[in-house]
Amino acid sequence: MKAVPRAASKAASTTVGGKSAKKAAPRTAKKVTPARTAAKKATPAEATPAEASSGRTASGKSASKKAVPVKAASKKVSPGAAVSKKTTTAASVPPRNESHTALVRRARRINRELAEVYPYAHPELDFENPFQLVVATVLSAQTTDLRVNQTTPALFAKYPTPEDLAEANPEEVEEILRPTGFFRAKTKSVIGLSRALRDDFGGEVPGRLEDLVKLPGVGRKTAFVVLGNAFGRPGITVDTHFQRLVRRWQWTAETDPDKIETAVGGLFPKNEWTMLSHHVIFHGRRICHARKPACGACPIAPLCPAYGEGETDPEKAEKLLKYEKGGFPGQRLNPPQAYLDAGGRPAPPLGAG
Repeated sequence: MKAVPRAASKAASTTVGGKSAKKAAPRTAKKVTPARTAAKKATPAEATPAEASSGRTASGKSASKKAVPVKAASKKVSPGAAVSKKTTTAASVPPRNESHTALVRRARRINRELAEVYPYAHPELDFENPFQLVVATVLSAQTTDLRVNQTTPALFAKYPTPEDLAEANPEEVEEILRPTGFFRAKTKSVIGLSRALRDDFGGEVPGRLEDLVKLPGVGRKTAFVVLGNAFGRPGITVDTHFQRLVRRWQWTAETDPDKIETAVGGLFPKNEWTMLSHHVIFHGRRICHARKPACGACPIAPLCPAYGEGETDPEKAEKLLKYEKGGFPGQRLNPPQAYLDAGGRPAPPLGAG
């Protein structure tokens, strides 16, 4: 069995929850070369059993209060940091029969590599408080975060609180939400969840998983987005990008979102779950695409069993990169400063192109 080369990297520092941390001096993340390997051996890491994501009760925060999203370190990163001019080889593809311990080590190394490539990873929905985030996440079904971000400013300008949206005329809300698709069903959900917040939670978004999933239109994925990014409570967001990548990386063969959540959660410490989700989703949207992944520009190619499924020529692969990695605008109209510092550009408002 061939040994598995590993790429050397440093995990990006993060600011956990709403607690403040000392600001690190901005520095440029080193350019990641897909084919490079580490000379030092990594210390074997033990797998952490999957844990329930809502183990304690906490009162929900008021929708009017500004939520503090989980942030990544504000490092300056070259937009094309993931692109390598060298051709990546498939010689370092991990063995399919690797042990569980080896899988844990490889999975955690991939997350550390992605943390270095995307130190500015963040939720790609614009929001200022838990209410805006839960509504925006419900609206993101079957559409892009960009289209949601272009639509919600008008919605929240007219209906800034759960009480306001609970009393809204459905036909007026439908007109606002029309660009997101399935606007009638989404109108029913956001008005319904607003009424539930008003009637059952005092106008506040609850901070517990079991309460969030009772809201109309809110499932586990939406609940974990809210818990992780509005309340700083760990959760794994199993969206289509996350599902695709963890199967490509052979972290799990499961296809059911709940089973994927359990399997992947067991590979990482609980306090890494939220940022892990951001790293994986960022990578899936920018490099590891569904139809044609940019394998030749991928910084974790030496750790990927699926290397070669996409374009392996570095120059051709570079043309497949999206958002800040390809020099294009992102999905948020109001992205975090760390994203802008890394060369990211805000998305245009609705109707601006």
